[in-house]
Amino acid sequence: MYNRCTLAEFRGVWIASVYNIDWPKTLDNPQAQKQEFIEILDKLKSLNINAIFVQIRPSSDALYKSCINPWSKYLTGKQGKYPGYDPLQFMIEETHKRNIQFHAWINPYRITTQETDLKNLSPNNPARINPNWILEFENSLFYNPENSEVIEYIATTVYEIIKKYNVDGIHFDDYFYPYNYPLPEGEDKDGEVANNRREAVNNLIRFVYNVIKSTKPSVQFGVSPFGVWKNKSSDPLGSDSNNLESYYDIYMDTLTWIKEEIVDYIAPQIYWSTDNKNSNYEDMVSWWNNAVENSNVRLYIGQNISNPDIANEIAKEIKINREYNNVSGNILFSASNIMNNTDNVVEQLKTVYNCKAILPTKFERQ
Repeated sequence: MYNRCTLAEFRGVWIASVYNIDWPKTLDNPQAQKQEFIEILDKLKSLNINAIFVQIRPSSDALYKSCINPWSKYLTGKQGKYPGYDPLQFMIEETHKRNIQFHAWINPYRITTQETDLKNLSPNNPARINPNWILEFENSLFYNPENSEVIEYIATTVYEIIKKYNVDGIHFDDYFYPYNYPLPEGEDKDGEVANNRREAVNNLIRFVYNVIKSTKPSVQFGVSPFGVWKNKSSDPLGSDSNNLESYYDIYMDTLTWIKEEIVDYIAPQIYWSTDNKNSNYEDMVSWWNNAVENSNVRLYIGQNISNPDIANEIAKEIKINREYNNVSGNILFSASNIMNNTDNVVEQLKTVYNCKAILPTKFERQ
């Protein structure tokens, strides 16, 4: 058994603001929001967590003072309303006081959830100002990934954050094209339209990576894709799985990002249990471990402890991660499940994280 006190291990937790899932629970109350966040931090520190991923731009908005994006409605209940303080500055300072890394989690394309009326957005929302940037699908609005102005806007958003704030990383989740966004009639999933969509997403990743590295190279950039790239039934290089395929369903060509090394890390959402028949946990860890082999892209495993089946065996899954040379750690979704001790997850984390771990340095392998 490895001594985790002397080896590097990344131990992250996602803190979601969309729908006020994790934080803030209280609206339009700076002191209450600050106290909530401190309680989360202190709990995570007590469990030897060493990195957090806070969703600071959930829906074309901002949990920080921005010249580009309006204040988020998840702070006050109304998009565009000043919350009375700068949440991001406060969160970074409190996080770094506890020697925990702060990663700024951004949803690049989502504008609304279950709403299409632009008049309900803040007047300074870029989507309202630029309606030609928008895709509408299933009663929600998204930025069009193929629009070059959208790519520039998202990259500029990232630039503003890393210039103004001392974040340790920029993090994208798995919401790229809407899931199952249709192709035009007669188009094939490996055809020209589909390939153009994937290349547009690739161009965003390249552009953001270059902006970060030319501005503040120490800031890490990574993405958390859906846990399946392709099934083996679609491609011999794919995983032994029977599930949604991020390559086809949301146009994420993760293997290209790894090959080109335009991300510092990848954090696939392996949101399955060890007895799952369609996407077995260890099979998927093994596939991603091989995917980053001989690259300078680090691998963290995303795990969904809001699912009781996974929460029940999180210690077992973390021990599996440690058996693979290219797995540098994990990220847990989400903070509320730790705060609420879903299925005794806290007791399990105390066992597997029983001492502090050193954060991996760039390109370090175990």
